[in-house]
Amino acid sequence: MPIIQNKYKKLTRAVSLSFLPALLLLTLSWNNPSSQKKIQTEDQWIDSVLQSMTLEQRIGQLFMVAAYSNKTDKHTKEIEELVSKYNIGGLIFFQGGPVRQANLTNHYQSLAKVPLMIAMDAEWGLSMRLDSTITYPKQMTLGAIQDNKQIYSMGKEIARQCRRLGVHINFAPSIDINSNPNNPVIGVRSFGEDKFNVAAKGSAYMKGLQDNFVMATAKHFPGHGDTETDSHLSLPVIKHDRKRLDNVELYPFRKLIQDSIKSIMVGHINIAALDSQKNMATTLSRLVVTDLLKNELGFKGLVFTDALNMKGVSSLHKPGEVDLKALLAGNDVLLYSEDVPTAIEKIEKAIRKEKITEDELNQKVRRILAAKYWLGLNDYMPVETQNLYQDLNNQKAKALQTELYAKALTVINNKNNLLPFRILDTTSFASVTIGLDSGNIFQNMLSNYASFDHFSINKNAEE
Repeated sequence: MPIIQNKYKKLTRAVSLSFLPALLLLTLSWNNPSSQKKIQTEDQWIDSVLQSMTLEQRIGQLFMVAAYSNKTDKHTKEIEELVSKYNIGGLIFFQGGPVRQANLTNHYQSLAKVPLMIAMDAEWGLSMRLDSTITYPKQMTLGAIQDNKQIYSMGKEIARQCRRLGVHINFAPSIDINSNPNNPVIGVRSFGEDKFNVAAKGSAYMKGLQDNFVMATAKHFPGHGDTETDSHLSLPVIKHDRKRLDNVELYPFRKLIQDSIKSIMVGHINIAALDSQKNMATTLSRLVVTDLLKNELGFKGLVFTDALNMKGVSSLHKPGEVDLKALLAGNDVLLYSEDVPTAIEKIEKAIRKEKITEDELNQKVRRILAAKYWLGLNDYMPVETQNLYQDLNNQKAKALQTELYAKALTVINNKNNLLPFRILDTTSFASVTIGLDSGNIFQNMLSNYASFDHFSINKNAEE
């Protein structure tokens, strides 16, 4: 130890001999590699994991399957087999509760050869899927907020809650432009009909998530806002020409790609201007996924399919077959596969027939592993379940919820300065709610300030 001894020569002369053993022990530990945890770079970790997997295990990394925390043991055993036998890359959790989900996450992670990426649809927070969690405003409400720093704050808080629950990917924001009022599936999930506002707020939400190490996912590429069909039920059709698509639908995606969005989800939509093949879903189109998204727009992150069990694609292609088509189109992660074993078999056969090369497969797996490294899964830690409910629902999180709704309130017109009401005792007041029972929280609060007659209208009421 000549360097350390020279550096501290004067110091060791000054200290008493009783301190020397401790000093020597410290210097020894600094120079002893076995006393330190080996730290791998991203490339080292990816290389070591990739080399440890068989072909079938590498294919398994492409799949993210649906998991629930409110189903039976039969469902749990099905997921266990997919994790331990087929080496799937991740899970997307749906209905259930936070503590139950955390326990299952820990269980499934304990079976995984490579730590799993855990994802959720949490557009307005964990409550989009889970009970006992906070509901934040839906995106159309957020669209009315003037200061986009508030949107960033929401993304940051949702990221905190996700990480606390062991969730790494939020399939948000939806940056579809709400240009069709008859849209049955987007609607209030959009920030609105102005492409600049949609892009700005989508970017703020994305940065709030990713600055706090939750991967954001822009969806539904190349734009699901102007459809009149629910892709869960059938394949929607968009008839706009390429010029309109470039000017409107693609604008927010270009903006978020420039702002370093880490993943994009491709929707199940038929757009003849992008691919003229009959009944071709954008998810399965190489012209859309590879040529447009990756090559033309320059996106280098992870590309997720929308759920492959949705009728927009599943009604036209068999399980396993649709997975292969999505992979050949250029997607990296196959979401909600209905038959993983069959899909793996078909992909292996496609590699043998050189429809896709093993090198192309490895590139996709490397992207998935790079995402896992960024998420910290190279140093995975189980979810701590103690105080989980309290941590997810703390006062700061609740205060943000109130602040967001307050900031979104908008006065459209205030004729003759009617608002605020100044004379309460001699003025007659009534309230009308649509879709809520009479005596709801809003009406009860109004009654604290003046005498009100309250009315309610059923959301399904006839004209």
